[in-house]
Amino acid sequence: DPQQIELTTVSKRKLRRFIVIDEVVDKLYGSKVREYFEENNVQHKILALPTTEETKSMDLVLNILHEVQNFSLDRRTEPIIAIGGGVCLDIVGLAASLYRRRTPYIRVPTTLLSYVDASVGAKTGVNFLQCKNKLGGYTPPVASFLDRSFIQSIPRRHISNGLGEILKMALMKHKGLFDLLKNHGKYLLDTKFQSCNGFADHGDAALQTTRIAIETMLEELAPNLWEDDLDRLVDFGHLISPELEMRVLPSLMHGEAVNVDMAFMTYVAHARGLLDAEEKEQILQCMRGLELPVWHSGCSWALIQRALRERLKHSGGQPRMPLPTGLGVAEIFNDTSEETLERAYELWVRD
Repeated sequence: DPQQIELTTVSKRKLRRFIVIDEVVDKLYGSKVREYFEENNVQHKILALPTTEETKSMDLVLNILHEVQNFSLDRRTEPIIAIGGGVCLDIVGLAASLYRRRTPYIRVPTTLLSYVDASVGAKTGVNFLQCKNKLGGYTPPVASFLDRSFIQSIPRRHISNGLGEILKMALMKHKGLFDLLKNHGKYLLDTKFQSCNGFADHGDAALQTTRIAIETMLEELAPNLWEDDLDRLVDFGHLISPELEMRVLPSLMHGEAVNVDMAFMTYVAHARGLLDAEEKEQILQCMRGLELPVWHSGCSWALIQRALRERLKHSGGQPRMPLPTGLGVAEIFNDTSEETLERAYELWVRD
């Protein structure tokens, strides 16, 4: 910001930044981050923390806030910077929202999942009483900085994990995105979403896929940032997965749990006559091609019933169940019978 640079030149006061970075990311990129702030003459404090679903708690938020207080941060001109995956961005966002009622913060996602999902919305939160994101709020960042080069250092399974959330948007809203994933999924996994020259058959599949995923996510979130309208297509894959993910930690990652949920809901859509057998099989084949699980033994009928009861509590007494009605199109349903759900579950188990 030229005004900030001018202000610091006149006042001779150094720019100051407080950065929270995931400890794994710190090992890979910490020296570059420090070098960046030193070269730009920015006084900085870098706090490296273990940010996982197991550590995603108010204790970690309070730990961050103690360090923020010691740094004597000016909430008007010194945004907190979060560098890491979705868990890191969620935790830091909540800490920023609490410090002096609201301190600006910047998201720098380093995983594919956070790049296309956490970077876009306003949600912040932590787990509480073994419930996913039970405590939190809606505090959008002042900016998200998106750099796909971070993704090249994450394991293949993490790429696949992020593809689960991209597939969600494809199935709900964009047949073209579904086709990209179906045709280029293995290539995207192999190249870790880096733009590679010399692969004419694939074009720039990485750029196209991430751009469309983010644009479709923004289309859904922007008019309803604070979730006043509970009918949300982006909830596809998120009816059963929160219960499943917390129940089987750490065996399923977030995008994997979401995909197990989406696979079951694909069977529900088929059982309702919304998808024909060929469309159902295309979706499942695409999931397998993205190396995503289409089943998990922890996803019992009892867990599904419990998860859907929880859903009713938090969605105004209606299930508000997003289901695909074709490839790239969807609607929200409130009238799926228990009998249909059980029939879909039996078919899913059988297959």
